[in-house]
Amino acid sequence: MASVPEDLQYSAEHEWVDGEFAVGGEVTIGITEHAADALGDIVYVEAPGVGATVVAGEVCGELESTKAVSELYSPVTGTVTAINDELAAAPDSINKDPFGTGWIFKVEITEEPAGLLDSSAYEGLTA
Repeated sequence: MASVPEDLQYSAEHEWVDGEFAVGGEVTIGITEHAADALGDIVYVEAPGVGATVVAGEVCGELESTKAVSELYSPVTGTVTAINDELAAAPDSINKDPFGTGWIFKVEITEEPAGLLDSSAYEGLTA
């Protein structure tokens, strides 16, 4: 069974979120181990650009693997403050360490987050 760290929040689209969950706070976003396993070997990451506005529940990029292309959704609404530049050269970091070096982008939240799941609710979703 895939790892589901208890200190993170999750979206139903299989993204994880870590950080300050309040307007003005910054969060780090990536995909879960469950999603990375389902995709297989990730070979390309298209993340939103720094300064881009992302909206919770809407597509903001895509992940390409040896199996398929999958849309990347933003779990929060806000402004992108950073992207993981290392993924351009090593997109497989997401497969190797989805909750660490495989983070995808950071967002400064502009609307109160809603609809995120805690670890037990996410485990229930993926069971």
